[in-house]
This record gives sequence, structure tokens and C-alpha cells, in this order.
Amino acid sequence: MRSPAWTWDELLLACALVVKNGWRELRVGNPAVTELSDLLRSLPLPERSGLAQRLPEYRSVGSVSRKTTDLASNHPGYSGKPTKGGSLDKLIIGAFLTREASMLQAAQAIEDGMGSGRLALIPEQPDEADEGGATASEGRLLARWAISRERNPALRKRKISQVLKLGLPLECTVCTFNFSSAYGALGDGYIEVHHTLPLHISGPRETKLNDLALLCANCHRMCHRNHRGATWRTPDELKAEMEQIVHPPLR
Repeated sequence: MRSPAWTWDELLLACALVVKNGWRELRVGNPAVTELSDLLRSLPLPERSGLAQRLPEYRSVGSVSRKTTDLASNHPGYSGKPTKGGSLDKLIIGAFLTREASMLQAAQAIEDGMGSGRLALIPEQPDEADEGGATASEGRLLARWAISRERNPALRKRKISQVLKLGLPLECTVCTFNFSSAYGALGDGYIEVHHTLPLHISGPRETKLNDLALLCANCHRMCHRNHRGATWRTPDELKAEMEQIVHPPLR
């Protein structure tokens, strides 16, 4: 049995290590390679459950070192002959070259989540990957974490209570859809919540009510939809995209 192909989340962590090393490969004896190997073997990917025990070479120190070579040697500025690598390697390199700070933050958020044990406890979420099975630049595990915290019923209840106390309507921040107006008693008190900051920027801190926005189901899904390498949009950003469709800029 061969080790499975590297996932986006795994490459995200490996490439972050390469970037921190000045876009140079890391050898087997480097302690950072050993630490990353241990981390990758423990990532809570359901399809990899128990694989580390059954397959000793799975994300071994040697395989992690080789992957850092793939990533370093396929950087556009590398002067030698690049290793073959894979198409996903090139995509992750491109993501780091265009959004280095954001990608490093995402890698750190995964490391923090695994280090605290919180990320390993979150069950797989139905929308953590898009319809084609792809994930965005922040990775599948952060998408899982973000979705799970937005589905926290206690948090949603507190946000709704806050809005009602302020005398504001329970309507979508983006399109003003109101479930009660559309569905009558069936829709009373219903609305979804969305974090206005992605997890890799806000960090795994306790969520404040002001971090949340009210959204209808459609706008909420569009805020999370994988498009052009991003699966996170604030309500204001989504509203701006919708306004461009209604009122396209003059050319």
C-alpha cells in the first residue's frame, strides 16, 4: 500500500515550513521536519484514519523532507533543476507567492488548533469542501472549524437575542431577506450567522457577538463558496459583488 497523495492542508503546512526557511528545502535531520511529520500523521482527516499506524512510511520524516525539496525546487526563482512534484505543489506555491501572509496565518491556525487539541475534536462538516471536493487557500480543516463554530446553537441564539434587544429586524445583512416575512410563523426567529473574519485571521479566540453577521441561507453559502481561491467573504464584500452584477462598472 502506497502513501496517498498529499492534500492541500498538508501542502499548506509543508510550504509554510519552506517559506520560513527562505524557500529552501529542509533535510531529514532538521528538527522542524520531524515536528511536521508528527503533525501530518495526526491530522484529523477521516479518510486517513489509522493510516499512520498501518503505514509507517506515511508522511515519514524522509517523505516530508522530499516534499520540501519539491516545493523549494519548483519555486520560480530556483536556479537548479526542479524535481517533478505535482500539480497541487505548483498551486500551493502560487498561493504563497501571491498571499504569503494569509497562507502563513492559515498554517499557524492549523498548528494552534492541533496543538490545543481543539481541531481534532471537531467532526467532519458537510460543507468543508466544495461540490468538486476542492478546498480553498485556507484549507479544509480551517473550513471545518469555521463551519462548526458558526453552527453553534448557543452562539446563534445569543446573537439573535442581541439583535432583538436592539430593536433590529432578523434579516439578511446582504439581501435583507426576512424568513418571518417570507414564511410567516414557520420562519419566526430563524436566521443564520456568519463570522466576519476568517479563522486564520481572527485566531482561535472566543467569538464575540460583534464578530457575527446575520445572513440568509443563500448569502451564507455564497460567503463560504470556493471561488477564485477564496472561501471567505464578508457580508460587505458579497454585497459589493452583487451590486457589480446589478450595476456593472462603466468601461
